Amino acid sequence: MDFIAELVLGFVDKLINEELGKINQKNARLLRYRDDYRIFANSDEDAERVLKVVSDKLHIVGMKLGVSKTFSCRNVVEGSIKPDKLASLDLQDLGESSATTIQKQLLRLHSFGQRFPNSGALRRLVSDFYDCISQQTKPPYDLDVQVAIATDIAFVSPSTFPAVASILSHLISLAPSEEKIRLWTSVREKMRRVPYNGYLEVWLQRVTKPRAVGFTLDSNEPICQIVNGAAPQLWESSWITDESLKKVLDVSKILIADAEDVPEKVQPEEIKLFKENAWAY
Repeated sequence: MDFIAELVLGFVDKLINEELGKINQKNARLLRYRDDYRIFANSDEDAERVLKVVSDKLHIVGMKLGVSKTFSCRNVVEGSIKPDKLASLDLQDLGESSATTIQKQLLRLHSFGQRFPNSGALRRLVSDFYDCISQQTKPPYDLDVQVAIATDIAFVSPSTFPAVASILSHLISLAPSEEKIRLWTSVREKMRRVPYNGYLEVWLQRVTKPRAVGFTLDSNEPICQIVNGAAPQLWESSWITDESLKKVLDVSKILIADAEDVPEKVQPEEIKLFKENAWAY
């Protein structure tokens, strides 16, 4: 959450400013946006000195800089933009001029995802691709291949799964009824290998629960179990003694409609916020 991040990192900013004032560091500027730091300096020595201060102060709150994402650059413009965002500029049109088929465009996204997994640029590109693929009205001859490629994008970059689930919901909706179960089962088995995938299972249930799909998702995720009619403990409430308050936490009240009545295809408004904020993380 941005709010929590600002509470913690705002405190770290204060510590950094105090330390930079002590060492009289005037030949460098430090900017932070969310959890990204940019150091602008007139020399490598000045930059290294500020970097050490940032690292030391983050350590106080139990954080550390990501080694794989920490790099130096002598060009101010190039160094101010993440590599994945620069690379994504080549895919703004998803390469439609050279990748003329859906499969080829998926392969280009897959290749980008291998280079920049879970990046904001990848999430935005995958979200944009949903608009492109929604134009298909007939099952493609290579449906299995398209489903496999899209699923592997999400497997490598789980943060893209909301958009990938939308893509899969459209692709598999084009398949004959008897094929839908087989395809969703394959997707389920692939994503089962992702550790701590409760968030993914919530989305997977969204795209498989509609009556038109007919797929039953067996999940250990409490929210999914609630949708399936069970009543697991969603929140730790053993410390609450007030019975009236416990009734407010009744998980059966979470469902306000039958989940099977939702459209088989994920609607654009369902991933609107995901798409709008893809660049931010």
